[in-house]
Amino acid sequence: MLNPDPDLCRHLAADLAAAKFRSEPLRARWGVEADDAIGRTLRTPALRGLGDATDPQAVLARLLIFGVAQPVSHVDVALPRLGSAGLAALGLARIDGVTVTPIAIVRPQSFHDDRGPGEWIVAADLDEIATGGGPLAEDHVLGVGGASLTLAGLQLPTEAGSVLDLGTGCGVQALRARRYADRVVATDISERALAFTRMNAALAVISGIDVREGSLFDPVAGERFDRIVSNPPFVITPRAQGVPAYEYRDGGLVGDALVESVVAGAGQHLVPGGTAQFLANWETKDGVSGLDRFRAWVEASPVALDAWVIERESLNPTEYAEMWIRDGGTAPGSPAHDRLLTAWLDDFAARGVSGIGFGYVLLRRAAADPTLARYERVAQPIPSEGALGSHLAAALAAHDAQAALSDDELSGRILVTAPDVTETRHYLPGAENPTVIELRQGGGFGRSVQADPALAGLVGASDGELTVGQIIDALAQLLEVDETALRGSVLPAVRALIDDAFLSL
Repeated sequence: MLNPDPDLCRHLAADLAAAKFRSEPLRARWGVEADDAIGRTLRTPALRGLGDATDPQAVLARLLIFGVAQPVSHVDVALPRLGSAGLAALGLARIDGVTVTPIAIVRPQSFHDDRGPGEWIVAADLDEIATGGGPLAEDHVLGVGGASLTLAGLQLPTEAGSVLDLGTGCGVQALRARRYADRVVATDISERALAFTRMNAALAVISGIDVREGSLFDPVAGERFDRIVSNPPFVITPRAQGVPAYEYRDGGLVGDALVESVVAGAGQHLVPGGTAQFLANWETKDGVSGLDRFRAWVEASPVALDAWVIERESLNPTEYAEMWIRDGGTAPGSPAHDRLLTAWLDDFAARGVSGIGFGYVLLRRAAADPTLARYERVAQPIPSEGALGSHLAAALAAHDAQAALSDDELSGRILVTAPDVTETRHYLPGAENPTVIELRQGGGFGRSVQADPALAGLVGASDGELTVGQIIDALAQLLEVDETALRGSVLPAVRALIDDAFLSL
């Protein structure tokens, strides 16, 4: 059983620091090629890089990162304050005679946000890198993975009084939120997950995280927060006998009903103007697209919500089932895999599901009528996905500013084109005028927008000198078109470019 004793955690953190148990020194030790292999769940190249060395860094890397048992004598030297007995007392290892066998991973996790770089030590259950494969336990507590890093990067890096981390898992979202929030409430149905959250907060010497057990919003009934973040157990799992229900990913409901419940409850637990950010799946069902179904959930919310929902990928039922069966540790081609795949496909077929979307959700409790309702598919590579939080915060502020302006007021404002915007013109051979004008964004979502000559001209002339109205007047004369008609066609596009950070007020 895990025992997140603060004194033992403090001793472990000190010993790991002394051993240079940090991301960069470890990567340097086993090399770039081996580090890339770790990303593919292969540990052998890194273990070869460590060789037979018995210094503290090598011993602790084998034991805590790669799940390889080590001699008690070596561990005691590597952990002079904690010792192997202390590691066992924390519930992270067991002592078998003269051998220390890990029962959890403890890994450094570096990050970078608006406040600069940092690193945490994060403990979680043994994963595929440490075990070499095989089915996971249903109460498995996931460590830091791709999804959790994505959500951490999406978090708005603006100040908040209170944040709810719904379904905290090992607590990494709570740690990230605490960097800008006065206090964080972290909830989960898993006692083991909450113990890991307490341990990881103690290892990071972070206070102000209130850990509570319970399902969804039950532990915070009647409370409101400035921010909600969540990597909820949104994975769609058949409710069939013999299909494992992993606590870290399966909310126990049919289809995408868990996500619908999060949408329904989020607004009631936000203060006016408060935001909720989470990852989710949504089903295309009975011919209705997943994004349209999501829109209906938002519109059915008991409180008014602004919404920005971004679908990053869409999978067919077979692709989706294969991905999550493999995630649970069941190898393709095995009888168990075929049985699980059949259960998944039967469930999707019975419920009329033809596709499953995955994406990012940003909801905001509206003070009055909602002004933001964006439901979009963004398939292109994102230049810096780990830093999207800053872009989202700026985009929300820009949207609010332009939405508050009438067309006449917007025409009187001065705009500046963002420094990362470039323009490309495509011509047919010998043609005098371009057939396509494309505006590209180097940051943010890396968007590409097709523009007509008038819009391209306005973007090119927005250098902080002339008002929007003055530029439109000049373009109308140059293009020999009606000024009023041009204004009516250009201003909606200008608002969209402000929302997407091509232009700034």
